[in-house]
Amino acid sequence: MAARAVQQGVKQVKPILSTDRTEAKRRVLNLYKAWYRQVPAIMKQFDIPVSVAQGREKLKEEFLRNRHVNDVRVIDMLVIKGQMDLVETTEVWRQRTHVMKYFRDTEEPRPTDFMSKFYDGHE
Repeated sequence: MAARAVQQGVKQVKPILSTDRTEAKRRVLNLYKAWYRQVPAIMKQFDIPVSVAQGREKLKEEFLRNRHVNDVRVIDMLVIKGQMDLVETTEVWRQRTHVMKYFRDTEEPRPTDFMSKFYDGHE
């Protein structure tokens, strides 16, 4: 009787895309490869002032930021969002500022004192 109560309490959820972790891992790797191939075109198209190697390193950081996720459904949702972001970026539905938000820490810092701002052309 207790086993039936436990069985009723555990609800089976339908998978979004992947049925197991290996399939989800394959989808993540395919998404990473697609982004990796597009990095040079994105850098050129949006005139991003970093090298392709730095862009690919930033891509790796973004993917590794979610490496702790274990739930297959969450991984699938992240893959879907990543695919949508890739399409929006390659089709230039995003603006340069949307892409540059990933490179804030890699670009040269703005001057803080008055004379440096003056020489640099800032207010």
